[in-house]
Amino acid sequence: MFSNEIEKFLRLKKYPVFDPKAVFFDMDGVLFDSMKYHVSAWVQAMVESGLPFTELEGYMNEGRTGASTIDGVFMRVYGREATEEEKQEIYKLKSIYFEAEAKIEQIPFVHELLLKIQAQHLGIFLVTGSGQATLLDSLEKHFPGLFIQERMVTAFDVKMGKPHPEPYLMALKKSKLNPWEVVVIENAPLGVESANAAGLFTIGVNTGPLDPKVLTDSGANIVFDGMKDLFENWNKILNS
Repeated sequence: MFSNEIEKFLRLKKYPVFDPKAVFFDMDGVLFDSMKYHVSAWVQAMVESGLPFTELEGYMNEGRTGASTIDGVFMRVYGREATEEEKQEIYKLKSIYFEAEAKIEQIPFVHELLLKIQAQHLGIFLVTGSGQATLLDSLEKHFPGLFIQERMVTAFDVKMGKPHPEPYLMALKKSKLNPWEVVVIENAPLGVESANAAGLFTIGVNTGPLDPKVLTDSGANIVFDGMKDLFENWNKILNS
């Protein structure tokens, strides 16, 4: 059913075969239904700091590290990057608003998908631009035994966040696999760009308010309308 997309990917990348041995998961919007809280917190922190910032910008910047998000706004408004002090001040505000509002909720059907992947003896990795302690500390509680520290790449591990390929290249190095042996699950345009630039087969899952075409345009090889759709089609992808 998905063989055309896979064959196109193999031809484009000049890979010999599609042979998944690991799945790289983004966190916000893929594991946790947390983006609405991140976006609200970013808008409040930016506006309080005198910086114009909309909800749409919040969703379009999903996947970036906090420092990169702040630098992007400063470049737009002031034509320069933020100082380290400015970054710390704004990110502290953002974190305060996030912690005050956020509820840790799983994306429906993602736990079932993870258990299916585990039963298929595929490796499970986390690749996130987030450094939000509340969410990172909640992984074991919500997904016991599925995510281990040695298989995580977070905002604390990278110099260049998404859309740069560094996060996914770092995860690929940790996995000791070839690029054609990995599948990425992302919900954000910048995350899709990052995984695509790293040469990885990327599944876009539209769990937010963006038009799904944004994920396709960013380079997703397949796009699903929600995690349930992906869960129900997972075996068909592996068997294509």
